[in-house]
Amino acid sequence: MSADVRGAGGAGPTADVGVFGGSGLYQLLGDAHEHRITTPYGDPSGPVTIGQMDERTVAFLPRHGPGHEYPPHRINYRANVWAMQSLGVRAIFAPCASGSLQADIAPGDVVVCDQIVDRTWGRPDTFCDGPEVSHLSFADPYDEMLRSVAIEACRAEGVRVHERGTVVVVQGPRFSTRAESRWYRDAGWQVINMTQYPEAALAAELAVPYVALALITDYDCGLADDPDIAPVTQEEVFAVMAANVAMIRSVLARAVALLPGTG
Repeated sequence: MSADVRGAGGAGPTADVGVFGGSGLYQLLGDAHEHRITTPYGDPSGPVTIGQMDERTVAFLPRHGPGHEYPPHRINYRANVWAMQSLGVRAIFAPCASGSLQADIAPGDVVVCDQIVDRTWGRPDTFCDGPEVSHLSFADPYDEMLRSVAIEACRAEGVRVHERGTVVVVQGPRFSTRAESRWYRDAGWQVINMTQYPEAALAAELAVPYVALALITDYDCGLADDPDIAPVTQEEVFAVMAANVAMIRSVLARAVALLPGTG
């Protein structure tokens, strides 16, 4: 079932928790309804699906679209985040397919990131376009309470989790050159991704607590001490995501149950 609603202040559906689905995660909720939300920034990536999860109302939106039709640099991040905020969500979980830059972080692991390095360009990345000037404090990009919840949920589901990590966000849609990957690795960063910026910053501008769960799908361009690891391919990313969709759903369900106020 699908309904048309107008976001940002009009009467319509509400939700407690928002989830952005990454590559390979296009459905989350079973008994749910689709809602098309209008925002001042255009249409989101698709209808928002709203349903129940552990007595919480959850809104789900695949950031790349329901058929993965939007590459990272063409996602309407402002519309997506605005749509979630217009529903009244008080927390956003953002699973995302990511590459590892370090040998100790393996495919199938989850990194609950605590820092971002932005290497994108040309993406509309703010709601603060004037005439009032506003400068966002973005020293700590991810909400600490939600990070704790995500870490606990991973542990409870038996998932190998890394409690901290810096994600470098690249423009895409191409993957890195070997020189770029080596540069990011040598800088000491742990994770590489194409969608965390400006999504996280926009959530911060709207004061919606936000956390990323980076599911590691690959080693980017490989590891210097292991020549048998080949550079990442799109097929590899999708295959690892597909193999871990059930795990990500379980972690998200556990995280929603662990949120304060759920008992």
